[in-house]
Amino acid sequence: MTTRLRRFTDIEQARSPLVAVYADVREPLLHLPNYAVPTFADRLERHGREPGFGAVLAFDAEDRPVGYAYGNTVEAGDRWWKRIGDVDEEYTRSPALALKEIGVTVPRRGTGLARRIHDELLAGREERYVSLMVNPAAGEGKVQRVYESWGYRAIGTVRPSPDSPALTAMVRPLASEPINKGV
Repeated sequence: MTTRLRRFTDIEQARSPLVAVYADVREPLLHLPNYAVPTFADRLERHGREPGFGAVLAFDAEDRPVGYAYGNTVEAGDRWWKRIGDVDEEYTRSPALALKEIGVTVPRRGTGLARRIHDELLAGREERYVSLMVNPAAGEGKVQRVYESWGYRAIGTVRPSPDSPALTAMVRPLASEPINKGV
């Protein structure tokens, strides 16, 4: 299963393949209001216009999108941090990358593609930390454990919208050095 990764910084170029692969990746959840394609498209449009927007998409040999990740830069006063609540100033004193979405299609899961996409999204970024939010119930906790194996650690719980499940907010240094878990 050959895949190639492509970086985007322009929402206009990324929108169509991002929405298409999102619909494929999240297909079992699309009936839920927070996961509906129009809801995602609205979030994507807002995120795509925020500072530091970047996306990485994986395409198969037939040029179909099969995986994605995107995020943008967040500052100390950003709603990203405010929703989490009492966040250690270490993470907010300089801009951070908020990884807003990541996913791969079912046939590509467990192949390392999500990690490749993640690492490509982080490559060359200048922020000091990267943060994400994960549903702790996803994959019966497996998804959060994967992020922990990538160096993320939980820093709080957040409900980004009334239709959203409670999510675990996680953070790690942008560079791949491990986090001091005693902090």
